[in-house]
Amino acid sequence: MNIPITRVRNIGICAHIDAGKTTVSERILFYTGKNYKMGEVHEGTATMDFLQEEQERGITIQSAATTCPWERNGEMYKINLIDTPGHVDFTIEVERSMRVLDGAVAVFDGKEGVEAQSETVWRQADRYNVPRLCFINKMDKLGADFDFSFASIKKRLGANAIAVQIPIGHGHDLQGLIDLITMKAIYFDQDKQGSIMTEREIPADLLDRAQKWRSDLLESVATLDESLMEKYLSDQPISEDELRAAIRRSTIALKCNPVFCGAALRNVGVQRLLDGVIDYLPNPTEVPEVEGTDPRDFDIKLKRPHSENAPFSGLVFKIVNDAHGDLTYIRVYSGKLTKGTRMLNPVNNKREIASRIFEMHANSRDPLEEVTAGNIVAVVGIKDSYTGDTLCDPDNPIVLEKMFFPEPVISMSIEPKTADDKRKLSEALVTIRREDPSFRSHYDEETGQTIISGMGELHLEIIKNKLVRDMKVGVDVGKPRVSYREAIGGSANNVRGLFKKQTGGRGQFGDVHINLMPYTKEQAEADELDFSDNVAFENKIVGGSIPKEFIPSVEHGIRQTALSGCTAGYPLINIKVELIDGSYHQVDSSQVAFEQAARLALREAVSKAGSILLEPIMKVVVTTPEDYLGNITGDLASRRGMINETEDRGNVKIVHAEVPLSELFGYTTVIRGLSQGRASNTMEFLEYRAMPTNLMKEVLSANA
Repeated sequence: MNIPITRVRNIGICAHIDAGKTTVSERILFYTGKNYKMGEVHEGTATMDFLQEEQERGITIQSAATTCPWERNGEMYKINLIDTPGHVDFTIEVERSMRVLDGAVAVFDGKEGVEAQSETVWRQADRYNVPRLCFINKMDKLGADFDFSFASIKKRLGANAIAVQIPIGHGHDLQGLIDLITMKAIYFDQDKQGSIMTEREIPADLLDRAQKWRSDLLESVATLDESLMEKYLSDQPISEDELRAAIRRSTIALKCNPVFCGAALRNVGVQRLLDGVIDYLPNPTEVPEVEGTDPRDFDIKLKRPHSENAPFSGLVFKIVNDAHGDLTYIRVYSGKLTKGTRMLNPVNNKREIASRIFEMHANSRDPLEEVTAGNIVAVVGIKDSYTGDTLCDPDNPIVLEKMFFPEPVISMSIEPKTADDKRKLSEALVTIRREDPSFRSHYDEETGQTIISGMGELHLEIIKNKLVRDMKVGVDVGKPRVSYREAIGGSANNVRGLFKKQTGGRGQFGDVHINLMPYTKEQAEADELDFSDNVAFENKIVGGSIPKEFIPSVEHGIRQTALSGCTAGYPLINIKVELIDGSYHQVDSSQVAFEQAARLALREAVSKAGSILLEPIMKVVVTTPEDYLGNITGDLASRRGMINETEDRGNVKIVHAEVPLSELFGYTTVIRGLSQGRASNTMEFLEYRAMPTNLMKEVLSANA
């Protein structure tokens, strides 16, 4: 589709698990003509859930991209759509999608309103300043309540929600919706799968309710837009076009969130939602110019306009292993990329080539000769670039802002069954790491095991299945275990690390003195220090007591030791190391010697400062009938859980708690037993906290 950039929309569908994101996406594909048959999640036929695991489990695991056309007011538009997962274990998929989107549609369950993961994806959109619409889905569900769901968006998300539609009926009585801008009732022909819409006058018994919501709409928009305020105050008529234009300006400025409603499974409301995407979400030229830094001098800030005439720049946001070569998904921010073009990765200074360019439709693709600014494509031929890396014009380098990747909180051991499996395992883990930045793996030399780490039990199970089923690697796996972290209880000053070895001929000599102290990300930002892996290093050597060429080796030794841990083998975090003094030998000093000296110094300093163990705390939300509330809260208390809030929602109770991850293995099965299968839960990582001393001793003795 040769469509100007002003008629392009890059959007994502995001929500809590089971709110109906993928069903919404499937309806969008059907109504835009991209699919001629509706796929269904519950039947395992959803286009966007094309992985075997997704079809078997009925959930989205990896974000899927597609491009589809939509006609609005006689003009053709192009919508680049990304369907994201709702399960918290795959939050990285939402994170990297948000980074490259211009707008998003947040989907909510019409009965449940805002749920735990809804808040998480909303915060992710806030982090990247993504304008968004709200779609209250499942209005055909028993117990669906538009007013409650709308109020929860305002209360729990702090959003300035403005309803542009309300439903006609709810539950089994859902008939259609009322458009508050045109003040018309809209009905969807179920015999034609909702593809034929009929506009009628608003039923007399709903007119008062519609006028009340319309009045709220006008007041809210007038408050945000000076051009309408005067008309509103003087009771002058406000046209539909003026109203839409004011809502568009306010949505793009992140001042409001238009709220739509419907039932995707019943084919109600999706076309009007697509109209809303065109009417209210920005095209690529309406978002701020992308910012970055000059790789030759990171103090120089650069911008790139959203124009095909500017130098090329794009961001790698996803890599998918494919039988025909890795597919590297790129958001093109500026310039033009032609097939066969050479690009620069300024992060590692490697040259890349775009051998082939594809417009993606889930797991199928259409080849392109070139792509211009504002589009999302997949490229084959990229070898040395990873998620979050920039690709740009070699003559006009720029490094775009990287992405935020959460730390894994759970790990398990994995061992190859044969020598051939050992070789295949190392290759497979590299492939998975390229695809999934929230996945980690390392080899434990003491036990001879490979340790893989991820965001939750389901995440690790999916990875294990991928290794065995898709990559044909024979492995034995251990039980999942918590990924603890080490920290320090105090400071240690002027601690010496001396590495001295004489084995005939040339020896080894390295001598360093360090200060060690607790440190936070906020302090590092204020001091403008690198805080990668939650460790800061500062060289305070004066007078050349250690030659400059050995300083990087000292820092490397510090960081590697912190990564592998000093007491229990868990990563040491939230520290600052100051290199204050040392000495060297003209002949025997080497980079290796200073690296080893740094290791010795850090271990000694941690011993003096006092090591403490941090454990991951999960934010747990349990939805339970009131009859089982006592069982649930009592069980949470027995798991060292801290209950923060219990709220009423209809005839159920919502319990918000903070619980250590180590107490939550198999928790979903337990609460089913406590509630005769009627309670459900969600959990997400909250933070690391210090463990009680007695439990810390248990963990340390188990690892001894």
